[in-house]
Amino acid sequence: MLASLRQIENPILRSVTGASAAFAIATIVSGAVVGLVNVKDKAKLGVYASLLGTGCGALVGLVTGRKVSIQESTARSTATSKTWQDWRNFVVVRKVKESEEITSFYLKPEDNSEIPSFQPGQFLTIKLDIPGQAKPVIRTYSLSDFPEPCEYYRLSIKREPAPQGLEVQPGIASNFMHDRIHEGAVISAKPPRGNFVLDVNQSLPAVLISNGVGITPMLSMVKACSRLNPNRQIWFLHGARDGRFHAFRDEVLAIAQQNPNLHVHFCYSRLRVEDEGNYHSIGYVDAALVRSLVQQEAEYFLCGSPPFMESIMAGLKESGVASSSILFESFGKPMKATSERQLSVVSGDEEVAAAEIIFAKSGKTLTWHEGEGTILEFAEANDLDPAYSCRAGICGTCQCNIQAGEVTYQEPPTAEIDEGAVLICISKPKTARVVLDL
Repeated sequence: MLASLRQIENPILRSVTGASAAFAIATIVSGAVVGLVNVKDKAKLGVYASLLGTGCGALVGLVTGRKVSIQESTARSTATSKTWQDWRNFVVVRKVKESEEITSFYLKPEDNSEIPSFQPGQFLTIKLDIPGQAKPVIRTYSLSDFPEPCEYYRLSIKREPAPQGLEVQPGIASNFMHDRIHEGAVISAKPPRGNFVLDVNQSLPAVLISNGVGITPMLSMVKACSRLNPNRQIWFLHGARDGRFHAFRDEVLAIAQQNPNLHVHFCYSRLRVEDEGNYHSIGYVDAALVRSLVQQEAEYFLCGSPPFMESIMAGLKESGVASSSILFESFGKPMKATSERQLSVVSGDEEVAAAEIIFAKSGKTLTWHEGEGTILEFAEANDLDPAYSCRAGICGTCQCNIQAGEVTYQEPPTAEIDEGAVLICISKPKTARVVLDL
């Protein structure tokens, strides 16, 4: 019976099935007892036995399913796809405007086959063929949902305007997605990646802190934890300019209604009259606010603009929070402050003054000199076209295998790096000869 119940994912259906089975068993057993034993009120005995069995069966159905659900979901999230390693076509099946700046895109595989689940907080790398661009534009965006079973990926993308006062183009990829990508469009993507993830099986309270579009990985985290480990305490703190720029407010509140262990706090910096009732405090999410709301040991997850996170991280450390308890995802330039959990692959040695770099796949052997930039910049200057996205060691798109030699990193990489691989966007030669699988 337990094995059969575990196969039912819907908790309500699982509970009803367990109750029905237990009711039948209790009725049969009580009938046998009544026939063999002299009992004064045989009818009441049968009714009580059946009701007790029904209640126990319903409880067993719920408890059994919950434990297995956590184990199975964790296994699915940590498993890597052996069949999908490179680019794969996805169809935009739905496009939803979430706020003045953010729009969501729901992606399903063009071949209608299965897609792997992912760990909450990971991102998707996509490739866009944009008119006027000499080569495809590659970008990474956080997965903003956590569907179970995983039948689609959702990307929620902020339209990036041109910086004020600078003669710089607005975000090429984000504006193309908002203006030119509609339902039915096909986009190439690589499997989910990233090590900014929340382990749903942990019991330590989780504090999710974000501003602006930094809310996207937090949505995935709060959904996964609320569904798979609802007993875990979660604080969800988000800052927005006002209600027009606050994406997913109703979605988060709907989760909070179902999860009494989820504590939500919205902070608006430029309040409007029509925002009344949609926020909890006025100003900015900062370390003082975090400390006032969370007064126990916890694990902290930060995502948003670098200045926002640097300020909060400094405040948390001043209050005694260990660096190892703070994880972050930076949308933009690399963070100045880094978590101890993100420094294990960094070499502190200086690069050499000159080096021979062999690009094995391209058949080119070139001499790099100090001052010619990173290996990625050097490759581009010599008419090579390696894949890249963030150029800051965050996304891992530029990762390639190193066959000989060593490199040194300019910035601590935050991306997951496979064994025997390097990130060329933030590295320079450390030895006089480097051989790359490019």
